[in-house]
Parts: sequence; C-alpha cells; structure tokens
Amino acid sequence: MSPIHDQSYRRYAGERNPLGRSWLIIASTGIRTMLARKWFLALLLASYIPFIVRTVQIYVVTMYPTVGQAVPVDSRMFMQFIEQQSFFIFLVSVFVGSGLIASDRRANALQIYLSKPLLRMEYIGGKLAVLAAFLMFITVLPALLLIVMQVMFSGSLQFVRSNLSVIPAVILASLLWVLVSSFAMLALSSLSKSTRFVAILYAGAIFFTEAIFGVLTAITGSTRVAWVSIGANLQNITDLMFRQTPRYETPAIVSLLVLLGLLMVSISVLERRVRGVEVVA
Repeated sequence: MSPIHDQSYRRYAGERNPLGRSWLIIASTGIRTMLARKWFLALLLASYIPFIVRTVQIYVVTMYPTVGQAVPVDSRMFMQFIEQQSFFIFLVSVFVGSGLIASDRRANALQIYLSKPLLRMEYIGGKLAVLAAFLMFITVLPALLLIVMQVMFSGSLQFVRSNLSVIPAVILASLLWVLVSSFAMLALSSLSKSTRFVAILYAGAIFFTEAIFGVLTAITGSTRVAWVSIGANLQNITDLMFRQTPRYETPAIVSLLVLLGLLMVSISVLERRVRGVEVVA
C-alpha cells in the first residue's frame, strides 16, 4: 500500500513576475509564431523590394547628379516610399492582425487569459505589439535605412542638413500609418471568431471608403469629401508632415480629427469586447 503524501497548502516557491510585463510574453510568442511561417517571411522579404529600388535610385542620382532632375532624391521621395509601403501594410495587417484576437475568441482562450494575473490592457498591448512590430519593420526601418544609404553614397551629411524635417517626418508618418492600421485591425479582430470575416471587414473598410470618396468626388467635382476615405486622410496628414502641398481640399485638421476618431472608436471597441475575469494579485 503506497503512502499518502501530505497535500496541504504550501507557499509558492517560484518566481513572481511583477504586473505589467506579461504583454512582452504575448508579443514575443506572437512574433515567433508568425516568423515560423515561410510564406510570411517571403512577404516580409517582398516588402523590401521598394527599398531596393529606392536605394538604386539614390545611388544613381548620387553618381550622376543630372539624373536627379528626373527622379530627385528629396523629402517627397521619402514620402512616396512610405505611401508605396501601404500595400504591404494592408497585406501584413490582414495576415497578422485578423487572427490576433479572433483566434483566441474561437478557442475560448480569452477567458483563460484574463482569468490569470493578466490585465486586459496587457493582453491588448501584447497583441497590438505583434502587429505594430511587423508594420514598423516594413515602414520605419527601411525608411530610416534609406536616409543612411543616402548619407553613405554621398559621403556627407549635406542632405540631412538641408532636410532636417525628413527624419522626424519619416518617423511620425510611419507611426501614423502603423497606429491607425494596428488599432483598426485589432478592433475588428475582437468582433468575430472568424479570421476570414475579420479580413473581409478590414478590406471592406479600406476599399469601400475609398470607393465612396471616388463617387462623391465625381458627383461634387471636389476633393473636400476626402475625409470619408481612411487612406485619403492618412495621405493628407502625410503631406502635412513632409511639408508638401496637400493633394486634397479637405483641411488637414478635419483629416486628423477623423483619424483620431477612428482610433478612439477602435479603443472603445477593444475595451468592450476584450473582457474576462481580471485577477489582480
């Protein structure tokens, strides 16, 4: 007959991590999961094709200054590069973001997450960090690398001195696209258990608002209605950050308010949909 061991209460002898760091575990796990998929790595590599093209452009213009009259290397070029990356921002947002919360809802894992010493904001922050990290990898990083390439090829800091606003503009514009895309996608992901449905919702929000903008512009003959399009609002603020003439008649303040409203709605949706048993210990 085997002995009966004492199963009475004993103090936890393990390491207790302080609150506020759990989001790092969620973020790192999500990033590793995506990097383990070869097709996603191929997508990330493809997103650097515009970077290679722009690097060649910078090299050619540096070696042959007369070419710069046709394809100049200036602040507008960096703005165009960020906007070119919007295609990859869309793809990465769909492939990474659509299942961030939807998959947990489908597996009923959300309640398990939040029944532990994990704050709701930590959960949302961890999920947000997964998508934001990849989006910054294809926007902020290559844009800053282009500036480094320009300095290396020219052998001087003359371009940076002449365009002091380029670096902050690149960072702020990239972060704007990243934040709007990340929060919007995460909010949509919290609304459904189907990743496909979330992807359709996100694509619909982008393309439908753009289509409405096109129709209204054709009817009114004015681009003052650009505020109805998510993409147009982002472009409008990007123009402002790079000190370019706005391409739309919609005032920049209106575009900014629309984007801020979108962020606030997304945060509100996340706050309402991501609920569970929060245990603070």
